[in-house]
Amino acid sequence: MTGEFSTDWLSLREPADAAARATDLPGLLPVDGTLVVRDLGCGTGSMARWLAPLLPGPQRWILQDRDPALLAYAAAHAPSSAADGSPVTVQTVEADVTTLTPGDLSGVSLVTCSALLDLFTADEVTALADVCVAAGTPALFTLSVDGEVTFDPPHPLDAEVSAAFNEHQRRETGGRWLLGPEAVGAAAEAFAKAGAAVTTRPSPWRLGADRAGLIAAWLRGWVGAAAEQRPDLPVGDYLAARLEALEAGTLTVTVGHQDLLAQKD
Repeated sequence: MTGEFSTDWLSLREPADAAARATDLPGLLPVDGTLVVRDLGCGTGSMARWLAPLLPGPQRWILQDRDPALLAYAAAHAPSSAADGSPVTVQTVEADVTTLTPGDLSGVSLVTCSALLDLFTADEVTALADVCVAAGTPALFTLSVDGEVTFDPPHPLDAEVSAAFNEHQRRETGGRWLLGPEAVGAAAEAFAKAGAAVTTRPSPWRLGADRAGLIAAWLRGWVGAAAEQRPDLPVGDYLAARLEALEAGTLTVTVGHQDLLAQKD
């Protein structure tokens, strides 16, 4: 598989994701008895592999995705034990993440997702917040892009390419207007309006020479999306210059994300 949700791409970014997530937010979760976690858009299961070992007690993860190949991979590579050695079990559900209902959260202790909120619309985020709060289920959503990208050394086109990429993230697709970098703000507002307490934390990727493969793959996708949005931008020379600096070991990149925890007081 190749592409935005391929096992290759998701596996490539997993170590950077794990290093970026805010580790204090799981400690704010109530843990009592068996923890049942519903992981929306689970992909390869990286959220479970990161979070399960941070939480004590027995856990049951419900891995939800619309891609059966990713579900199979996630189930085959699921964590087996919690922070205190308690068992972790998994089950898979093939379903779209925007179709969550209160019934889906019956008996669920926590809803999670990672690098997903920016693909929601405003109405979908509001519906998700309403369902979680109505069910009394805390939500931990990590690694939502916030539109902030910083390079060292800088380039004259950085700001224009970044702006074009962010506009692409807000695009209309299939009659849906995506939130893109506004997703965390929209989710925080929706959860607060529904009656939840909201905590956010920055969770940026900080990428250097040790993540050269990830930088190269991310750069090509980032610049490609910007070019799709702004065909007039001279992105060919820009990308070549950035990759040349990367090969020379002189390029570092910070890609902004936000983590969000929402739960009723």
